Order: sequence, then C-alpha cells, then structure tokens
Amino acid sequence: MKNKLTIKLVLACSLATTGLFGTMFIASPQASAATEEALSLIDIGKDYIGTPYRFGATAGKNSAFDCSSYVQYVFDQAGISLPRTSSSQASKGEKVDKAFLSVGDLLFFKTGGKGISHVGIYAGDGKMLHASSSQGVMISDINSKYWTKAYVTARRVL
Repeated sequence: MKNKLTIKLVLACSLATTGLFGTMFIASPQASAATEEALSLIDIGKDYIGTPYRFGATAGKNSAFDCSSYVQYVFDQAGISLPRTSSSQASKGEKVDKAFLSVGDLLFFKTGGKGISHVGIYAGDGKMLHASSSQGVMISDINSKYWTKAYVTARRVL
C-alpha cells in the first residue's frame, strides 16, 4: 500500500513538472506562418535583386546598397523604421532561435572583424535576401558552410 502511494506521488510530481516545463517551452519564440506583411516584404526585397553593392550606401536611396541600407530600405517600404547599421538593427525586435525562423526575420552575421557585420532578411526555406559585397542584392542559402559559420543571431521585428 505504501509503495503504491509513493509511486502515485512520484508520478503526480513528474506530470506536474512536465506540464510546467511544457508551458515554458510553449512560451518561447517559435516559427510562425508567413504573414501577408512578411510575404509583401519579401516581394519588395526581390524587386532589388541585382542592385549593385556600395559600402556606406546612402540611406533611402535604391541605386546601390550595402547590407544594412538594403534591409533598412526594404523595411521602410513596408512602413517599418529600422536603424542604419547592422549592429544597431540587431538590437531591435525579439530574439528568435535559428530553429524557429519565420519569413521576414532579420539574420545577423559576423563576416570579419569584431561583432555583427552583416544582415539579411529570412525569405523562407533556408534562404535570405541580402546585399552581398561581391554580387549586390541576391538570395543566398543560410545553411551553406560560409553563412552557417558566420551566423550570430536572428531578430523578429514584424
């Protein structure tokens, strides 16, 4: 009789703990379905594929972009204000685990030097829109060896 009571208490505590931890995990940032706003943002961004790269490109202009001016411009076209630099953009929105990326999330990378030095927009299916210093605005695979090694964090601002 005593052993059955002990087993019931252990089982009850285990279930309660599991429920508590389950609730904690559910509250974590998760992937969400691509919203109309996010898909519109990607469409805007795709319109600039092939636009040349220029380091320090002027904010608000679309004749040439660096990575952060491109992201700032695309989000501005969608009515969302972002700072000019990738390191400043990395402080906006909510941090998102790479496993839970959603279309429109900002992706940040360390491509050289100290700290964040590159930003792109998650386009879904492991792809990002970004302004590459070698090819201008393009779509890249974030799971390539280069981008996987350089990945730092992601933020959700939509």
